[in-house]
Amino acid sequence: MKILCLSYIDEQKFDRMSESQRAAFIKECLAYDNDLRKNGHFVRLEGLQNARNAKTLRYRSGKVSVTDGPFAETKEQIGGILLLDTRNLDHAAELMSKHPGIRVATFEMRPIDEQSTENVNTAEPPA
Repeated sequence: MKILCLSYIDEQKFDRMSESQRAAFIKECLAYDNDLRKNGHFVRLEGLQNARNAKTLRYRSGKVSVTDGPFAETKEQIGGILLLDTRNLDHAAELMSKHPGIRVATFEMRPIDEQSTENVNTAEPPA
């Protein structure tokens, strides 16, 4: 089962770490990611730039509006996405509860709707 793990990070929490703490933390996270790889669970990871670099699009009253920054004012912003291959959602939760990133981020995990994804990815373009 493919599981998408959204990492919501408190950027201020990460920014408060010293350079050496940050380097040690990243090293620890990468080591755990390597364990996930070795065990066949790690599919792909995409880290995201700071939320200040985001744009949010909304459709309202027949128009698209573009806003700089994240969708909502909150301490936690999406910091990255990780695609896992696990037995089920509980197995994904078990794996990610051991990830060092849990100390600075919240992980939201959702199963991929593989049938819908396949349908969209194999659809023929309109004529």
